[in-house]
Amino acid sequence: MTTRAKDTIYRNNDPVSAFVFDDKVADVFTDMINRSVPGYSTIIAMIGTLAERYAQDDSLCYDLGCSLGAATLAMRANIKAKGCWIVAVDNSAPMIDRFQQVLNKDKRSIPVQLQCADISDVDIGNASVVVLNFTLQFVAQQKRAELIRRIYDGLRPGGMLILSEKIHFEDAELNTLFIDLHHRFKEQNGYSQTEISRKRAAIENVLVPETLRAHESRIRAAGFASFAVWFQCFNFASMVAVK
Repeated sequence: MTTRAKDTIYRNNDPVSAFVFDDKVADVFTDMINRSVPGYSTIIAMIGTLAERYAQDDSLCYDLGCSLGAATLAMRANIKAKGCWIVAVDNSAPMIDRFQQVLNKDKRSIPVQLQCADISDVDIGNASVVVLNFTLQFVAQQKRAELIRRIYDGLRPGGMLILSEKIHFEDAELNTLFIDLHHRFKEQNGYSQTEISRKRAAIENVLVPETLRAHESRIRAAGFASFAVWFQCFNFASMVAVK
């Protein structure tokens, strides 16, 4: 696994610029996401469990927006199907470079193909499992429906999409409550109020959350037969859809 360097990116007083997955973020990403997303380790572990159940022989499993490869490694550790490959894609070269270093030390046998590319440009086919783990929220909203349709078309019958996202609530009071609880979670993990505020400013308009209703509507419109929210903590949720 990657060294867990501490995230101190937003401690300084430099002007806040839009959030990007650059070298600075890649260096501290493991610490950042574990201290920022409640239930992240549970989601990663269960991606491995779900992949074990749904991966089909001689198929591809995709990790779209793989970052440092946590979901890929969870799938690699659990998949029992024969002849499976994992295709891990991210448009951040620093993320892919660091994931390659991790992968070089991983001794499991399932082949992994790394691609530094925009996930909207990746051909998806012969897939039994597709993972979008906190990825869709960074895709322009007008492009999200087409991506989900392409995933559906590229999945085998019985294949699964696993989608984890930060979510927005239609009820304004509940939306405020869960944002506040999320910020409290980050405080309890050592982030100062200043860091939280600066990170929020950096990520505004870069990460655009949607409601669970919007996600379900898009997924069902693409043709998926089944949809469920299997995990939720505050304003973070993970969903599954089966073709």
